Amino acid sequence: MPRIVPVLDLSRLEQGASERRAFLADLRSASRDIGFFYLAGHGISWAEISEVLTASRHFFALPEADKLAIEMVRSAQFRGYTRAGGELTRGKEDWREQLDIGVEHQPIAQGPGIPAWTRLQGPNQWPAALPELKPALLAWQSKATAVAIRLLKAFALSLDQPEDAFDPIYEGEPNHRMKIVRYPGRDATGGDQGVGAHKDGGFLTLLLQDDSKGLQVDYDGSWVDVDPIPGTLVVNIGELLELASNGYLRATVHRVVTPPAGVERISVPFFFSARLDATIPLLGLSEELAAQARGPASDPDNPLFANVGTNVLKSRLRSHPDVARRHYADLLEPEIRAG
Repeated sequence: MPRIVPVLDLSRLEQGASERRAFLADLRSASRDIGFFYLAGHGISWAEISEVLTASRHFFALPEADKLAIEMVRSAQFRGYTRAGGELTRGKEDWREQLDIGVEHQPIAQGPGIPAWTRLQGPNQWPAALPELKPALLAWQSKATAVAIRLLKAFALSLDQPEDAFDPIYEGEPNHRMKIVRYPGRDATGGDQGVGAHKDGGFLTLLLQDDSKGLQVDYDGSWVDVDPIPGTLVVNIGELLELASNGYLRATVHRVVTPPAGVERISVPFFFSARLDATIPLLGLSEELAAQARGPASDPDNPLFANVGTNVLKSRLRSHPDVARRHYADLLEPEIRAG
């Protein structure tokens, strides 16, 4: 049976005009058809991959007290540790523990007329018991950013746009976010939802998996396994890229199934997005491509906004109600605020 999720080699961009055109055609096809692909030739070494996976395992092996010292509920920026079952997808518990980090910034001073999404800018929380984690994760964030920018430029070219078409949307103050995630085995969870079915909200997601299975993508109404291929990253389209291409490119629903009993799964998703103050433009596609654009598939229960900051805050408030109640009570309905 042919592989449904294709493998694309980013190094083909540098292998001459003919190979470059072929890669861009393959990129456009994969991103329109299924919205997921494996990325090889990205330039991140096996040693660098091993380093971030090892650092992640060391963090999750810390005593619970050390992890809870940087619990996300302490952060108005939704940064920090979340225990298994502490995040919701479509109202149901995700059985994964995780550490969220973003771009390191100073908080924005608040006052009348300041948009609520500006509260998302600020510092990360780092575990005092594992000082080597910060440089390891920030290094990975830097490497993943470079790959994502190369890919985003390739996406622009694949849509017959200037290579720098997306640059003004993310340059200066991008809103990258990443997690390190541990999915415990089914014997240690309250269900098989590692993370529930959802779409990602940014431009692109670059996912590093260890050697455990669990990731699945919805393809024509069936769940397709996206099993690990050593040395590759899994890339999927986010809703902002779907929005900018008027639905020509596809942000696809995906999920993670809890591992079998006695098995754990480590993953490192990196979410490349636009500046929080950006508004996503609608690209002027060629007549041929525009005729194939399906329009962005916005979920009526989870509407998609062109303003990036509004989109991100909406998603965070839904996923982490404890943080919402502590830091954003003024935005919540009274019954939600009360918990």
